[in-house]
Amino acid sequence: MSHDQSDADRISSRAHLLPEEAAVGSDDAYAQAEAILDESDRREADRAAAPDTVLEHRTSDETATTIEPPD
Repeated sequence: MSHDQSDADRISSRAHLLPEEAAVGSDDAYAQAEAILDESDRREADRAAAPDTVLEHRTSDETATTIEPPD
Protein backbone atom coordinates (compact mmCIF):
# COMPACT_ATOMS: atom_id res chain seq x y z
CA MET A 1 0.00 0.00 0.00
CA SER A 2 1.45 3.37 -0.99
CA HIS A 3 1.67 6.36 1.36
CA ASP A 4 -1.03 8.18 -0.65
CA GLN A 5 -3.29 5.15 -0.46
CA SER A 6 -2.90 4.88 3.31
CA ASP A 7 -3.79 8.60 3.61
CA ALA A 8 -6.84 8.06 1.44
CA ASP A 9 -7.87 5.12 3.63
CA ARG A 10 -7.43 7.19 6.80
CA ILE A 11 -9.51 10.02 5.34
CA SER A 12 -12.24 7.67 4.12
CA SER A 13 -12.38 6.02 7.52
CA ARG A 14 -12.57 9.36 9.36
CA ALA A 15 -15.15 10.72 6.91
CA HIS A 16 -17.77 8.56 8.64
CA LEU A 17 -19.28 11.19 10.91
CA LEU A 18 -19.25 10.75 14.66
CA PRO A 19 -22.70 10.94 16.30
CA GLU A 20 -22.02 14.52 17.43
CA GLU A 21 -20.96 15.51 13.91
CA ALA A 22 -23.92 13.75 12.30
CA ALA A 23 -26.28 15.66 14.60
CA VAL A 24 -25.16 18.99 13.12
CA GLY A 25 -24.36 17.65 9.65
CA SER A 26 -21.48 18.28 7.28
CA ASP A 27 -21.42 19.81 3.82
CA ASP A 28 -18.36 17.74 2.87
CA ALA A 29 -17.46 14.98 5.32
CA TYR A 30 -14.42 13.95 3.23
CA ALA A 31 -12.93 17.48 3.26
CA GLN A 32 -13.72 17.77 6.96
CA ALA A 33 -11.92 14.47 7.65
CA GLU A 34 -8.95 15.56 5.56
CA ALA A 35 -8.64 18.82 7.53
CA ILE A 36 -8.99 17.07 10.90
CA LEU A 37 -6.32 14.49 10.05
CA ASP A 38 -3.98 17.14 8.60
CA GLU A 39 -4.19 19.18 11.80
CA SER A 40 -3.74 16.04 13.89
CA ASP A 41 -0.62 15.07 11.93
CA ARG A 42 0.86 18.56 12.36
CA ARG A 43 0.19 18.49 16.10
CA GLU A 44 1.76 15.04 16.38
CA ALA A 45 4.88 16.17 14.50
CA ASP A 46 5.21 19.44 16.41
CA ARG A 47 3.62 19.60 19.85
CA ALA A 48 3.73 23.40 19.72
CA ALA A 49 1.72 23.54 16.47
CA ALA A 50 -1.64 23.80 18.18
CA PRO A 51 -3.02 27.32 18.54
CA ASP A 52 -2.27 28.84 21.94
CA THR A 53 -0.19 25.84 22.96
CA VAL A 54 2.53 26.64 25.41
CA LEU A 55 4.34 23.79 27.04
CA GLU A 56 5.72 24.83 30.38
CA HIS A 57 8.10 22.73 32.41
CA ARG A 58 7.62 23.70 36.03
CA THR A 59 7.67 21.84 39.30
CA SER A 60 4.80 21.96 41.75
CA ASP A 61 6.94 24.18 43.99
CA GLU A 62 7.02 26.77 41.20
CA THR A 63 3.28 26.71 40.58
CA ALA A 64 1.68 26.39 44.00
CA THR A 65 1.86 28.88 46.79
CA THR A 66 1.55 27.44 50.23
CA ILE A 67 -0.68 29.15 52.72
CA GLU A 68 0.37 28.76 56.30
CA PRO A 69 -2.52 28.17 58.69
CA PRO A 70 -2.95 30.78 61.42
CA ASP A 71 -1.39 30.02 64.79
